[in-house]
Amino acid sequence: MRLVYLGLFVALQTASCAVIKLDNDKTPGLESDDSTIVGQVEAKSHATFGDGAQGEFKVALYLKNGLDPESKSKQRTERMRRMKNLSEKPHLNNASVLTNVKDYYYYGYIGVGNPPQKFSVIFDTGSSNIWVPGEACVSQACNEHRRFNDDSSTTFQSSSQKINIQYGTGYIAGDVGIDTVQVTNSLTLYNQSFAVTSLEDKTFELPRSQFDGLFGLGFTGGAEGGIRSPVDTMLQENMLKEPYFGIKLQKDGEPGNGEITFGSYDKSYANKLEWIDVYGNIFWAATMEGIFYGDEQQNYLYGADKVNAASGSLTSKEKAKASRKALLDTGSSLIYGDAYSLSAMSARIGANVLTGEISCSSLSSLKPFHFVLGGKRFSMKPNEYIFHDPTSGICEVQWMPVSEYLWVMGIPFLQAHYTVYDVKSHKMGLAPL
Repeated sequence: MRLVYLGLFVALQTASCAVIKLDNDKTPGLESDDSTIVGQVEAKSHATFGDGAQGEFKVALYLKNGLDPESKSKQRTERMRRMKNLSEKPHLNNASVLTNVKDYYYYGYIGVGNPPQKFSVIFDTGSSNIWVPGEACVSQACNEHRRFNDDSSTTFQSSSQKINIQYGTGYIAGDVGIDTVQVTNSLTLYNQSFAVTSLEDKTFELPRSQFDGLFGLGFTGGAEGGIRSPVDTMLQENMLKEPYFGIKLQKDGEPGNGEITFGSYDKSYANKLEWIDVYGNIFWAATMEGIFYGDEQQNYLYGADKVNAASGSLTSKEKAKASRKALLDTGSSLIYGDAYSLSAMSARIGANVLTGEISCSSLSSLKPFHFVLGGKRFSMKPNEYIFHDPTSGICEVQWMPVSEYLWVMGIPFLQAHYTVYDVKSHKMGLAPL
């Protein structure tokens, strides 16, 4: 999971436009990097995806391993294990910054309650719930982070509803509360339901997770507990000047870390955006028709040839239903897909199919990969899909296999594109960075 850093502001304006910028500043007490592999926790499956799409999928939020040499080695070992085991299955006004934690995730700030209590959160397009640690939570992860004290908020409303959420990595449980959530200085959600955790697993402990909680940016259809998602609250309560939010994630070491803009987007990209339809009403996903390398005609997306071969006898709706799906996910650290496709991609560029390692000297001769989403091509250059570890000198691919029907286009893909999310029309716009 990679996330954006959101600054905390407290005023409300109806029909607002708010921007959250990201920079490299560190939050006091959150400087540590993870030295252990993230535990693999089975995530809750959603049986439907829009109109009866094929396959099930999980709430994504995949966090890759820590940043030190030992855990990077564990990541390569984990990639090898998965390849073996899964081969049998297929800047505007009111700006705030997002902090980039070495390209692993981005986080920002919100305020919960009245007066506002400050929390660092991942703004996650791959989930739909808000949650923060609760004062009564005794998990180690809660003890290491800011905790919400509902007695200190004059506007907090309790409920009898319990909630639990399982992610690609990580699990939380707690109670549903209702309170004010301040997103930026010009955007405040009133009477917003959110989870106050009473249990968090070790995935969210320091030094792995330098954020307190999550702010889901998906639709209500993907929210656990039947809670209205924050983006649907923004739309239905007419809180957005324009029905968009835009996200820019910059690489570690680049000037600034990124930004998230609510109620508008960076119009300097307007003429470069390619718009595609969102599939379903759960998360920000689109149909996925292919993966191509350079100018070659071979499609590396497993199963796509069968759908394309039958396309002449299918309606557009039937073809969309039969196609693979890809989720744009600001909460996942890598690109996640089926082992068949990823092994073929690794083999094509000369990378070790199991470990993902590749000779750094070969990067200059590699070509872009093109991902076809919603019928349009979006490209990644070699320096965008290959990670060069300056500490170890190792180069490796930026993808990992999962036994999922749904592809997860995480931070490496999003760092290559400025993305705009149309909450009203359910469309996504992508422009190359």
